[in-house]
Amino acid sequence: MAEDYTPPEIWTWDKDAPTPFRGNRPIAGATRDSVLPRGDHPFQLYSMGTPNGQKVTILFEELLAAGHAGAEYDAWMVEIMKNDQFGSGFVSVNPNSKIPALLDVSGETPVRVFESGAIMLHLAEKFGAFVPTNGAARAEALSWLFWQMSTAPVLGGGFGHFYAYAPEKIEYAINRYAMEAKRIFDVADRRLAEARYFAGDDYTIADMAIYGWLGYFHRGEAYNGGSKFLSFDEYKNIDRWARELGERPGVKRGIVVNRSGDGFAKERHSAADIDAVLGQAV
Repeated sequence: MAEDYTPPEIWTWDKDAPTPFRGNRPIAGATRDSVLPRGDHPFQLYSMGTPNGQKVTILFEELLAAGHAGAEYDAWMVEIMKNDQFGSGFVSVNPNSKIPALLDVSGETPVRVFESGAIMLHLAEKFGAFVPTNGAARAEALSWLFWQMSTAPVLGGGFGHFYAYAPEKIEYAINRYAMEAKRIFDVADRRLAEARYFAGDDYTIADMAIYGWLGYFHRGEAYNGGSKFLSFDEYKNIDRWARELGERPGVKRGIVVNRSGDGFAKERHSAADIDAVLGQAV
């Protein structure tokens, strides 16, 4: 039993240990050769519509809604449960083998960008949108953006893993990460009690990034009952903010990209791909 486990002096990898994520291993690099597809648009996104992936597609859709026609993008599905992220093509764009990964081909030389926060900052600065350019407002926006980056592993790899995916239900681990998840929610709720958006009066990439995860819990999609387990509806300021963001056309469009099933667009190569699954342009 996990409760009786005594760590050895030196850890060794048990390749046969039960886990829902068979591609995970203690070494980096590609496991097979692959070639990434390439579309016609200035930006090539390789992703999946998880909370981390949604941050970037929300930003792309917000940029397009704001009139930045140069933000057209192709979004290619990377199916992480099928280990697509370990193909050599994907690893060449993101050596960390995590979604999302972006190839910016808008200039003479392609530029790779990986880590969702870096991608968002790259795009916001490129188009001069959704991020303050200087002063206290910029510091506040970037602080909340990187706060979100630091909290995602706790909500996903911590709470989500032990609550929903671990082969054993370990009370200590679930309690540990449930407590930290609720502390994170409380940090957000207190901030939104004093400000309309995380950076203040203006909607920024910080809100988009944070909505990727808090919107996941707010919509009740998180970890097969995770929202109820954590009493997420207690956080009234988050609820006010999430409802407002959830009505934005860019958010509505961004959260359906790189997802499978009815109402979702597995790939996005034009606005029509999203229009088709939403039933109308929003």
